[in-house]
Amino acid sequence: MRTQAPEGTGLTSRSVELAELARHRAQDAEEQRRLTPDVVEHMLRTGFARHFTPTAQGGEDGTFEELTQALITVAEADTATAWCASIAASLSRMAAYLPTEAHADVWREGPDTFLVGTLSPLGKATPAPGGWRVSGSWAYISGIDYSDWALVCAVVPRAEGEPQDGPPPARIFALPRGAYAVKDTWTSSGMRGTGSNTLIADDVFVPETHSYSRRRLFDGAPLGSDAACHTVPLQAANGLSFAVPAVGAARGALARWTTETAGRLARGAGRPGMPGPVRTTYEAALSRSAGEIDSAQLLLERASRLADKGPAVTAGETARNLRDCALSAEMTVSAVNRLFSTAGTSGQATDSPLQRAWRDVNSISTHVLLAFDPAATLYASHTFGL
Repeated sequence: MRTQAPEGTGLTSRSVELAELARHRAQDAEEQRRLTPDVVEHMLRTGFARHFTPTAQGGEDGTFEELTQALITVAEADTATAWCASIAASLSRMAAYLPTEAHADVWREGPDTFLVGTLSPLGKATPAPGGWRVSGSWAYISGIDYSDWALVCAVVPRAEGEPQDGPPPARIFALPRGAYAVKDTWTSSGMRGTGSNTLIADDVFVPETHSYSRRRLFDGAPLGSDAACHTVPLQAANGLSFAVPAVGAARGALARWTTETAGRLARGAGRPGMPGPVRTTYEAALSRSAGEIDSAQLLLERASRLADKGPAVTAGETARNLRDCALSAEMTVSAVNRLFSTAGTSGQATDSPLQRAWRDVNSISTHVLLAFDPAATLYASHTFGL
């Protein structure tokens, strides 16, 4: 197992400039329902796509701990940009599981290739000479309009002699941009700027070298890498991709709320006899929300460090990471909802960054990988020894 040098890649420091650009383009992304081209270009130049790209292809084999800090930096300015940056890093990591014969093809244009995709087995694939024929429709593919490649998941026929019970086997397939169409279907109230439209593939031939069993992702068993970031079991790391942008968004909402509320208090709000909440209401909202956001971030930072252990992550640590990602999402929702409820009418303006963060955080919390009850069941089962 290889690990990255402790000094990191500089991704977090480079993210500051991206955050500023994303802040200025956030409203445009909201209106267009996708990131603006200059933000995507800057995101790739900052290094998110190459962060988990194998070093053999010019990438970084980076750490989850560094990625977490960089994503929080960007999400404080704009959640949608951080979300797409997280997708770019995560899908490059998953592409490293492909046979090495595919690596030169996927990263032919360099390590900043923008991969998107999903692990939901919504397609079907049938064996063909030299590979597979893949068809299907996959919704909610963030950043797809700017993608170079996509990884999609499809069910495949059971092998001869394979047990017939249980879910059907599934494989991951790498598709170049020209092999799939994009259908404009993204009309969500939250995370509008992510452009999470639908990918459609119609009887696409995929070579055997551009596919692998989805089971490998869960087991942390890539076909062409021994880096720690690639050999960590999926469940120990996958929740970070979605929970971290929510924490960054909540931190940005807290900063905006604090500035605006300080000005409101300076103008006399909160004093006895004045309309609206009393001063202690603002003080309690600040303290509780800041504490919840800090706690959520600390949980995710620990989860990131554990994911960086690669295959050395234990089953108990994996269960705890799942629990912590789901719990952190709940805490960010609690914090942001409290801030929004005390922000006054101005916080509800359609161009207010606070209401955008409120919508984004609540939207992220509904992601299936951040559902608390399944995570609690796994954690409790392991802890009780059941």
